[in-house]
Amino acid sequence: MSDFLFLSDVSAHYGTSHVLFGVSLRVGSGEIVCLLGRNGAGKTTTIKSVMGLTEVSSGKITFCGDDLRRRRTDQIARLGVGYVADARIIFPDLTVRENLEVGVKKGSSPVGFDWSIERVYDLFPPLRRLDKNLGGYLSGGEQQMLAVGRTLMGNPSLLLLDEPVEGVAPIIVKDLGKQLLKLKELGLTILFSEQNVPFAMAIADRGYVIEKGRIRFEGTMDELSSNEEVKRKYLML
Repeated sequence: MSDFLFLSDVSAHYGTSHVLFGVSLRVGSGEIVCLLGRNGAGKTTTIKSVMGLTEVSSGKITFCGDDLRRRRTDQIARLGVGYVADARIIFPDLTVRENLEVGVKKGSSPVGFDWSIERVYDLFPPLRRLDKNLGGYLSGGEQQMLAVGRTLMGNPSLLLLDEPVEGVAPIIVKDLGKQLLKLKELGLTILFSEQNVPFAMAIADRGYVIEKGRIRFEGTMDELSSNEEVKRKYLML
């Protein structure tokens, strides 16, 4: 399996604060890979480093062979990297449909078709009945579906999700897991950060555990499930 996304020995800072220390990970084409860890472990910083939203002081980040460290965030997005932040940044004064329209971006799609509003509604049926509702009045789970749907409208080939089920109702968590698996079946590659270990176990092919800015474990979800020391030490399980 070829490396779709590759991070090698990445160090990153917020101002004078050193946050990532030599982080290395890979995501193969068509995989779902998760980055697990406690609050403050470095998950969000890793995701933001891929998108050019964090100061990377050393190391290598490539996407389909392109050096992302030499590109701006908007250029990275145009390469086919879609990003859904943990804050579910949507436009509260726009309707669901208008939020999706904002995300439209021309480009080659890895799934065999360009995403449209109707295709997003097929993936997330609750959004169809909310078509004319303002984004600010949606529940947390509905906003997350909208944020993912808007990102899909840009036809990404790699989807980055930061804490996708944080603060989301359990029934929506289950549905979102099914929908991410559908995206994998369509041909999308997904990297997500998460604290919800059961959710990650249910959908990811492989996982990394990060603690204090360092990768502490890499392996399949079966390997992580059977590693009691890693779960107890870094995931509080």
